[in-house]
Amino acid sequence: MVVRIRLARFGCRNRPFYRVMAADSRSPRDGKHLEVLGYYNPLPGQDGGKRMGLKFDRVKYWLSVGAQPSDPVQRILFRAGLLPPPPMLAMARKGGPRDRRPIHPMTGKPLDLEGVTIVDDSNAPGGDAEEPKDEVTS
Repeated sequence: MVVRIRLARFGCRNRPFYRVMAADSRSPRDGKHLEVLGYYNPLPGQDGGKRMGLKFDRVKYWLSVGAQPSDPVQRILFRAGLLPPPPMLAMARKGGPRDRRPIHPMTGKPLDLEGVTIVDDSNAPGGDAEEPKDEVTS
């Protein structure tokens, strides 16, 4: 049995509210679950209500026994400080070549990492890789 940590949707139309659940990967989204681990509200009220609440000890337990978080839950757990940032790639424009530099998870801007080798796929369309120039020392 593969356990996933994922969101179950509650609330009404156009007013979603999610619970963070530990569930079997074969069960439906809003179906049977093993444990409720917290909640996430993407639309907090005007009173500034809480956006999310997690049971940190139970989330750590499920991660330690091999539960896999879904992509949205992985972002929520990153914001809570339980997981490292998920790998993200910035796109230049729709349908265009991808910018292969990693981006900063909080600002969304590409990181300029000096001394790190980034593999560039020169066979990709629009991937004009510059050839290194030979320097002449005298």
